[in-house]
Amino acid sequence: MNHSEIVSFLWGVADLIRDTFKRGKYQDVILPLTVLRRLDCVLAPNKTKVLETQAKLKGKLDDLGGQLRKASGYAFYNTSRYDFEKLLADAPHVAANLRNYIAGFSPNMREVLEKFDFDNTISKLDESGLLFQVLERFKNVDLHPGKVDNATMGTIFEELIRKFNEALDENPGEHFTPRDVVHLMVDLMLAGDEPEIHARKAIRTVYDPCCGSGGMLTITKEHITAGLRKNGDLLRPAINKDAEIHLFGQEVNPETWAVSKSDLFMKDPTGRDADHITYGSTLSHDRHAGTTFDYLIANPPYGKDWKRDEDAVRAEHDRGTAGRFAPGLPRISDGQLLFLLHMLAHAKDPKEGGSRVAIIMNGSPLFTGDAGSGESEIRRYVLENDLLEALIALPEQLFYNTGIATYVWVVTNRKAAKRRGKVQLIDATSFWTPMRKSLGDKRREIPLSRSQEILKILDHFKDGDTSRIFPTTHFGFRKITVERPLRLNFQASPERIARIEEERGFQALAQSKKKGAAGAKEQAEGRAGQEAVREFLRALPGTLLRDRSEFEGVLDTAAKKAGVKLPTPVRNAILSALSERDETAAICRDEEGKPEPDPELRDTESVPLSESVEAFFEREVKPHVPDAWIDTDKRDPKDGQVGLIGYEINFNRYFYKYTPPRPLEEIEADIRGIETDILRMLAEVTGSLPK
Repeated sequence: MNHSEIVSFLWGVADLIRDTFKRGKYQDVILPLTVLRRLDCVLAPNKTKVLETQAKLKGKLDDLGGQLRKASGYAFYNTSRYDFEKLLADAPHVAANLRNYIAGFSPNMREVLEKFDFDNTISKLDESGLLFQVLERFKNVDLHPGKVDNATMGTIFEELIRKFNEALDENPGEHFTPRDVVHLMVDLMLAGDEPEIHARKAIRTVYDPCCGSGGMLTITKEHITAGLRKNGDLLRPAINKDAEIHLFGQEVNPETWAVSKSDLFMKDPTGRDADHITYGSTLSHDRHAGTTFDYLIANPPYGKDWKRDEDAVRAEHDRGTAGRFAPGLPRISDGQLLFLLHMLAHAKDPKEGGSRVAIIMNGSPLFTGDAGSGESEIRRYVLENDLLEALIALPEQLFYNTGIATYVWVVTNRKAAKRRGKVQLIDATSFWTPMRKSLGDKRREIPLSRSQEILKILDHFKDGDTSRIFPTTHFGFRKITVERPLRLNFQASPERIARIEEERGFQALAQSKKKGAAGAKEQAEGRAGQEAVREFLRALPGTLLRDRSEFEGVLDTAAKKAGVKLPTPVRNAILSALSERDETAAICRDEEGKPEPDPELRDTESVPLSESVEAFFEREVKPHVPDAWIDTDKRDPKDGQVGLIGYEINFNRYFYKYTPPRPLEEIEADIRGIETDILRMLAEVTGSLPK
């Protein structure tokens, strides 16, 4: 059976358990039993040898682990006398024997299996009388490495997880990366490094901070040491079959962590890579702290919040450059850029050879967040440190349960000389072929031929229809605040006087913080004061004045003459109530004679980093609003210059092609044709002839 047939066969267990388990719980049965059956098949050839070794050395050595691992040929073993055949031979005691079988695994594999919480599932299957039937079905599929190689088994696990994901109707951010996308990402990450990897004793480390079932890690290793295969055929030879590749990863989901770790235990007899796959949240509990890697690759969850990790992430940010998140924190609703910062924190120093990173994210990290925001500051850090080598826009409808647009960021701290200070944008949105059969939302794939075209475009490093090259500063700007003067007219008209009732400074006259009689007395005095102000305002002349200083003179003179005291809050309330904006009025000025800004006319401008703020202002703003000025108090906290620095990459802007509208005559002809069709259909329904 090929991998699709095996997946269908295993998924068929759902027909047996559908009355006992909800659709979203199928994975509780199918996933752990798939792992157990694979382990059973892997250990089968040396099962007898393991049992004989245990019997021979029991009581003679304190720790049999080393000898039992040697006997099994792997970094794990099983000392139970049971296997799937023997379990089914004793039907009445199948549940107890299955527990005995699981308990017989070595401690490192038991740790993996415990993440499935399978004991409860065994009880539920046993109570419903289904355990024997389910085990029998799994016994009938041969998952021995001789029949199902490691690459195919990895695909089977990912296909099953995809089906479980669909059954759970997970958030679009909870997805798994299709193999065609992973192959492209690996090629982009390794691009240009082939000569160094080809070296005789090449040793490289690869890290995925959200490794899922481990597909990105294992495919990276396969590209280097085994080449690229499809259906058993070698499409591309290995870069260096003798290279020593060490894999590292972390995963927060217990089931997928267990799949990844068990899979690597079976792929590598030494168990080295499996030992480096850790469990827990990468953002709050970095299990590889202090370790750096040659290559880093990831597909972090899209649009998923980081609330559960918030305290730890903010504490890490507060550590400054000693922590992983010093450049900034994105909004709480989307943690993609946190994973990018985490990966950069694990990059090797350029003096030690540096690192290359491939991370795929949706469009949000490219432009979300204004100047000074966490997202913008993270982009600023990446671009000002010349870390972004290339940005590749992929086709839509590539993923199993989301059709959104995605972008691969190729990031490195060891750019080639010709790329320094520059960023390459590649539009690969048309580099796809339709799938013969859709898998969820995945309707397209990137075949090897198209991925090779993308790699050629990256290598050529030239401007073209699908490639644009810009200096890193091209994506930066200064956001300046443009002020315009406040201009008000004043009039003591009945309509404006009535507005005094809405002013807080006036309302506060009749309010008191005191309680009891003292408070009541103060409120009564305040109401009397309010009435005095009303009478005073009604006595003012109704002349319209277009100069605030002139009106203030009239106001203060009238108050003095009437013997009315105007505390500052009340005076400000009167000025607010009796004023209206007027473009023909004189400019309102402060005590120093400087123009006061009008908050309603306040605007901002984004000035490209390639030109000065003053030159931009004189050319783009001053001719249109001659009385405007720049608020020079608003400065960037890092460089101290006027305006906040921001960075964004509006990818589509650089590849937009204008398509002129169709001629009006063609559109009208189409409309007339549609009208004719509608009339004809109506005639068929009513039996009348169209007029």
